[in-house]
Amino acid sequence: MILIIEDFSNEFLGMYLRNLKDKRLLTWEKRLKICIDVANALKYIHYEMEDQTRIINRDINCFNIGLDDNFGAKIIDFWWSVLLSPDQENKDHHLSGVGRPHYRDPEYEKTHKLKKESDVYGFGVVLFEILCGRLANDPIYLKESARGLDPVARRSFSTGSLEELIDPIIKEEVGENGFVLHRGPNKDSLHTFITIAHQCVAETQDQRPTMKVIVKELEKALFLQVSYCFKFSLSTPRSNMCDGSLLYRKQKLECFTRLGSNYIKFIVKNPFHIIMSSMNLSSLLFRHCRNLSILPFRLSSLDFARIAYTKI
Repeated sequence: MILIIEDFSNEFLGMYLRNLKDKRLLTWEKRLKICIDVANALKYIHYEMEDQTRIINRDINCFNIGLDDNFGAKIIDFWWSVLLSPDQENKDHHLSGVGRPHYRDPEYEKTHKLKKESDVYGFGVVLFEILCGRLANDPIYLKESARGLDPVARRSFSTGSLEELIDPIIKEEVGENGFVLHRGPNKDSLHTFITIAHQCVAETQDQRPTMKVIVKELEKALFLQVSYCFKFSLSTPRSNMCDGSLLYRKQKLECFTRLGSNYIKFIVKNPFHIIMSSMNLSSLLFRHCRNLSILPFRLSSLDFARIAYTKI
C-alpha cells in the first residue's frame, strides 16, 4: 500500500460549515466543484478499481474532505473502509464502527447489508450540508429530529419549503471582483443539485442513484451555473460596471473562459485515454454554445480554438 500525504492548505470542509473558517469563500460555484471532486473519488472506488473490487468508505462526512490551495477536494480518511469483491456486496456484514451517526445509512443499520449505496447516503447528507451551510448535527436540526439534517431536509423537500434552509450567503452571492455580478445561484442549477441530493438520501438503498449518475447531475448543475454567470454578465449594462467598458469586456472574457474550461472538462472525461485536437474540441464547444445562444461578441471557431488550446 502506498500512503500519499498532501498539504490541505484550506483545511477541511467541516471547518467552514462549523464557522471556524470564512464560509463566504465558498461561492456556489466552488461548492459545486467540491461536490464534483468528492463524487468522482467515490465513483472511482465504487466502479473503476482493478478486478471489479470496490471500496466502501463507510464514513463520508464533511470533516473527511480536505481542501487544497485551489479548493480542490479529496477524501482523506479510509479508517472504516471495507474492500469488497462483487459477490460480497449483498451479504450481511456485522462490522464494528459505521462512521458518524448523522451520516449513517439507515437501511444498513437495519439489515447490515453493506453496499455502495451506503456511501451514497453519507454523500447526500454532505450535499445538503453544503447547500444549507450547516453541519448535519447542528442544534437547529436536532430540535426537529435526532438524526439531524437528513430527515429535516427530506421533509422540507416534500413540503416545498427547502429554500428556507439554503445558506443565506449563497442566496446573496456577489461577484469575486467586488461588484454585483448576479444574486445567488441559478435556479436551474439549484434545482438540479437539490433533486440529486434528495435522491441520495432516500430511505432505501435501491432508491438511491449510482455515483455515475450523481457525477453527471452535479456536472450539469455546475455547467448551468457557469452559463448563467456568463449570460448575466452580458446583460449587465456597461454603465453599471465600476471601470466602464474595459472592465465590462474583461468580465465577459473571464466568465466565457471559465465556461469554456469547465465544458472542456466535461467532454474530456479521461484525458489520458481520450485525445482530441484543440480545433475539434473548440468546434464542439462552439456548436454547443451557439445552440445555447450564449455566444459573446462575434466569436468564430478559431477564437474558440485559441481558448481551448490555452486551457488544455
